[in-house]
Amino acid sequence: MSSGKTIKSRFRSKSEHSLDNKGRLNFPSRFRDVLAQYGSGMLMVVPWKAHLRAYPVSEWEIIEDKLLDQKEQPQMGSYIRWVLSGVTECNLDKQGRILLPAALRAELRIGTDLVLTGMRDWVEIWDKDAWEIEIKGTLENFDSFDDGLSKLGIL
Repeated sequence: MSSGKTIKSRFRSKSEHSLDNKGRLNFPSRFRDVLAQYGSGMLMVVPWKAHLRAYPVSEWEIIEDKLLDQKEQPQMGSYIRWVLSGVTECNLDKQGRILLPAALRAELRIGTDLVLTGMRDWVEIWDKDAWEIEIKGTLENFDSFDDGLSKLGIL
């Protein structure tokens, strides 16, 4: 049953990469293929807690609008300011790389060994050590997800 809409592929899976000496990241070809469906070679790279998020421009604009709708909420103002001040437009070069600005990498303590994770509408960019800590905590608490998964009908 078709709704008549074209369904975009999604960012999925995980891969490990290293930045080159200029701070460039080879964006995986499967992720470039998804990005191409958005009709742009640009990603909006955003600081997000202990990692970066890379959004296609149109997906980021949706998030940005939702955030700005909340700017009058006292608890959101400083968060919105931090996120929006850190947004960087990153264009893919001819080799499929993006340049991650040194200041952004330093702020989030992102080294040269990275893990990229596809999260459907965006890609997370993690320092490898931070990723391993995150995943270790997830695995240690895996049973705590059972209730939520059961409510979704997944278990």
